[in-house]
Amino acid sequence: MKLTNPVLPGFNADPSMIRVGDTYYIANSTFEWFPGVRLHESKDMVHWNLLPSPLSTTTLLDMKGNPSSGGIWAPDLSYADGKFWLIYTDVKITEGAFKDMTNYLTTATDIRGPWSDPIKVNGVGFDASLFHDTDGKKYLVQQTWDHREYHHPFDGITLTEFDTSTMKLKPHTARTIYDGTDVKLVEGPHLYNIKGQYYLFAAEGGTVFTHQEVVARSKTLDPHSFETEPDGPFITNLDTPGFYLQKQGHGALVDTPGGEWYYASLVSRPWNHPNESSTDPRGWSTLGRETSIQKVEWDDQDWPRVVGGHGGQVEVEAPKDAILTDAPLNHSRHDNFDKPALDIDWNTLRIPFTATMGSYGNGELKLIGRGSLAGTFDTSLIASRWQAFNFDAETKVKFDPYTYQQMAGLTNFYNDKHWSWIYITWDENKGAVIEVAQNDNNNYTSFLKDDAIKIPDGTDYVWFKTKVRKQSYTYEYSFDGELWNEIPIELDAAILSDDYVLQNYGGFFTGAFVGLAAVDYSGYEEAATFDYFDYTEFDD
Repeated sequence: MKLTNPVLPGFNADPSMIRVGDTYYIANSTFEWFPGVRLHESKDMVHWNLLPSPLSTTTLLDMKGNPSSGGIWAPDLSYADGKFWLIYTDVKITEGAFKDMTNYLTTATDIRGPWSDPIKVNGVGFDASLFHDTDGKKYLVQQTWDHREYHHPFDGITLTEFDTSTMKLKPHTARTIYDGTDVKLVEGPHLYNIKGQYYLFAAEGGTVFTHQEVVARSKTLDPHSFETEPDGPFITNLDTPGFYLQKQGHGALVDTPGGEWYYASLVSRPWNHPNESSTDPRGWSTLGRETSIQKVEWDDQDWPRVVGGHGGQVEVEAPKDAILTDAPLNHSRHDNFDKPALDIDWNTLRIPFTATMGSYGNGELKLIGRGSLAGTFDTSLIASRWQAFNFDAETKVKFDPYTYQQMAGLTNFYNDKHWSWIYITWDENKGAVIEVAQNDNNNYTSFLKDDAIKIPDGTDYVWFKTKVRKQSYTYEYSFDGELWNEIPIELDAAILSDDYVLQNYGGFFTGAFVGLAAVDYSGYEEAATFDYFDYTEFDD
């Protein structure tokens, strides 16, 4: 049996993978999307089931006003002393000299919760992980941030002892154990005690096409005692520009019950427009940073090596002792909004879904119009990841606006500066109309303008559809759910990619989403009612 990379398609970045018994778990970053931290479980590393997110309350996570790509960076999941430990970072500043952040700790005896109230750990740096040593001691391992403009901002990997009797760090024990290589930007550390030595896995080069993972080891945890693996890096795609998988690095190591080793890392699958060079630009990653798993073997010097070379493989031999499971590899789904809780595939921006945002159940979703999609405080939006390059998404909406400041419809969304949608709004001359608009790096364009499509009087519901076809996508509408009309506007999907956003903005860590939204910046809170949502993937 083989696993096919990426094993978690779509925005599933910075994987922290562990094994408890015969079950593997992965925790991923979620940034500004709520609830925080995405969890999956598997028995075979091939089929992965989505679990409820642990940070599902504002007690555990308060991100209101966070910048895009702030919030949850690189959570660390571990298991020790009969419980799960989750370290997570809430980043409040993403650009400039400072990275104001707080690292928290929460625990649970069951991966599905409940999770304990958060313990504030520190704010020294992001990408913090908790290392449980074989002697019972625990340490926080983290990237260290230096705001001083005459220093490099990535100031090595810091180790600090954690006191379980007080559940606090011992700041005076902090020391830099690894400075990284001349590639710089050392981050994402995970520490292991293997074969009587300490092995440190860390990312370098930034989470772009220069990304890589290095390994260093030491017989002690003394300052600056770690030596880097020779003939490295451990994994990178810098020198494999034509390979299907790119940007690999930043991940975690795990062993199987049978003694095999695997490494989970982030990965991207960029594509190019037909008229572009495949190397410059190197591509557009609309599905964001995903999760790949590579098999690892140990050489005769006890250094870990990726099977097949440091570029990795698309198809990888699954563990020999894997327990075959039956989880979907295709993520198509249909939601009639008839359950008492929102499906766990849905996400909101920065804040949880509450009565101030709307309601669901009995076959409908109501969204109360709030701030615009360009806002970072009160956005009435539910969305789920693009998890395939080619898909259709469809919905049915009822909305009765009486001002152009009221809008509701179907959106393709990256962040507050990069999104588009098809929506119902009000035109002073035509009444209720359909419009398509795009926000491209905060340059807003209404495409139909005076040609906005009038909704016939007496129409209760309007159907909307988007067709995403890798490099581009379109919108369609219907007044009966059977006869569809394509709006002749083809939008460039690259605008919803990490790489495009990076050109103008430092927060480029998520991926494209598709979702439902209602806006009423007049403040009168006009509500929209959605009857269903359908997401159908096609072969890439």
